[in-house]
Amino acid sequence: MSQTLEAIAQQREASEKKAQLIYAFNGSGKTRLSRELKERVSPETEEDPTKILYYNAFTEDLFFWDNDSSIPRIQPNDFTTLVLQDLGQDQNAMAHFQRCTNEKLTPEFDHTRIDPTDRDEGYSVDPFTGVKFSYQRGNEEPERSIKISKGEESNFIWSVFYSIIEQAVFILNEPEAENRETDKFDHLEYVFIDDPVSSLDDNHLIELAVNIAELIKSSESDLKFIITTHSPLFYNVLYNELGLKKNGKKEGCYLLESLEDGTFDLDIKYGDSNQSFSYHLYLKQTIKDAIDTNQVERYHFTLLRNLYEKTASFLGYPRWSELLPDDNREAYYNRVIQFTNHNTLSNETVAQPSSPEKNTLGILFNHLINNYSYWREGEPS
Repeated sequence: MSQTLEAIAQQREASEKKAQLIYAFNGSGKTRLSRELKERVSPETEEDPTKILYYNAFTEDLFFWDNDSSIPRIQPNDFTTLVLQDLGQDQNAMAHFQRCTNEKLTPEFDHTRIDPTDRDEGYSVDPFTGVKFSYQRGNEEPERSIKISKGEESNFIWSVFYSIIEQAVFILNEPEAENRETDKFDHLEYVFIDDPVSSLDDNHLIELAVNIAELIKSSESDLKFIITTHSPLFYNVLYNELGLKKNGKKEGCYLLESLEDGTFDLDIKYGDSNQSFSYHLYLKQTIKDAIDTNQVERYHFTLLRNLYEKTASFLGYPRWSELLPDDNREAYYNRVIQFTNHNTLSNETVAQPSSPEKNTLGILFNHLINNYSYWREGEPS
């Protein structure tokens, strides 16, 4: 049923779900929905403390480049100043950024005031937090004040925002308000995250989804989370990590669509993206590309297992392992399990696959595609 974004925002606000997960193609209204919810929950004209934290395209407005010095600066607001300066979380933001990009690419925060005559017209609030980036090259002098790429810039902005969410969850987990480190988060009700994945490869995307899910599950307060994404893989990992497939929780998943008449449709989705967004075709192509370019990594075994599970479910097999080659089924099963253990999604406890292990992925992928009618009779509907 077609609706306005305002009506959809009202429904999301009324939901009692701890986490709501929304899939939408780019241009379908994800960012506009976050703005509508923000205006409902915490309008700009309201004098009360902020009730919603949101990450979307507008979040980047807090960051601007000083082109003369190649230094990005952060315009202060209640939360960036609190987390980066008062609570000293700039090191955590740095660590998050390096996990998303390169461990040698190091941001250095400079919490100093800027002479108003030295900054661009239109920025009138002091102080600014400046950030310098350098490459750490062992014992050599680091390369300082480098200009990072647009993708790295987006990752940096997300890393700052993620540090703010972490602190909000940690502080609000103290049930007694008078015992909290700060009262700045006391009125916070919602966290809205809109597509933090645009600049991430699949490996980092999976890790990010796991980290967000763990953060949400660690929240013991009444704080609610709404996450929108255009990425089937990001959606699928969050769906499974948050346990949304469990009875009583499955109505936390939705598909947002923009209609030709300017209205929108928000449908409840039952099941992961395999069942909702032709995700199996995306898995197939992603694995094939990795094999063809010899760029197989650990997470491709996770994708392969997902593809086997999807096929087994469709064909009525009780266990996906029954689809593995007969000649060495147990060994193949153990190899896939080794690389798809839950813990390997978020840390480095399992080494990168060796050449024989990469070959194993190719063998199992081709076996599945070539030997089961689900794939041999053309693309499944």
